[in-house]
Amino acid sequence: MSRLLRISEASKVLGVSTSTLRRWDKEGKIKSYRVGKERRYSYEELMEFLGKGKPQAVAIYGRVSSRDQKEDLTRQLEFLRKHVEGKFEKIYEVSDIASGVKESRRGLLNLIELAKLKKIKAVYITCPDRLTRFGYNYFVEFFKALGVEVVAVNGKEYKESQQELVEDLIAILTFFAGKLYGMRANKIKTFLKELKSENK
Repeated sequence: MSRLLRISEASKVLGVSTSTLRRWDKEGKIKSYRVGKERRYSYEELMEFLGKGKPQAVAIYGRVSSRDQKEDLTRQLEFLRKHVEGKFEKIYEVSDIASGVKESRRGLLNLIELAKLKKIKAVYITCPDRLTRFGYNYFVEFFKALGVEVVAVNGKEYKESQQELVEDLIAILTFFAGKLYGMRANKIKTFLKELKSENK
């Protein structure tokens, strides 16, 4: 932990009033630490907020579509870990076992939260479709707006198995079927179940 400043000291560093700093704290823009009854602020984090410092941490992210591919997920993370090892003070490891078309992935949401809190300077992935199946460039621009670079180490599309492609196809069909007919439509459920069983 870097040097902690009292609110009066922190407000001078940022060039704002103490009331503004309290509001930013409440809104989550600035993080404070409790020391007894007082709030203290990290000098290093204030410098990062001002753009005068750089977070010395990155995240590595791996993804597979099903639990049957856990070994591949382990290989992805191991490869990325070796790639960034020794270059940064801290490495966050984040992963998902979910379709690349699913937006509410827990790991992906954790990545976004790390970026919003300015805890990382980059996200490392093996290749673009590990982050998302569609709209990769939008994600790159989104993270860039948060000051985070997305680095695809291989730069090539992942050589996926037939099973993973089927999982993503099912996710897409489920989404649109739900929009058109409702998620409880028996015909849709039966069709998706048969499609999945045929490709196991």
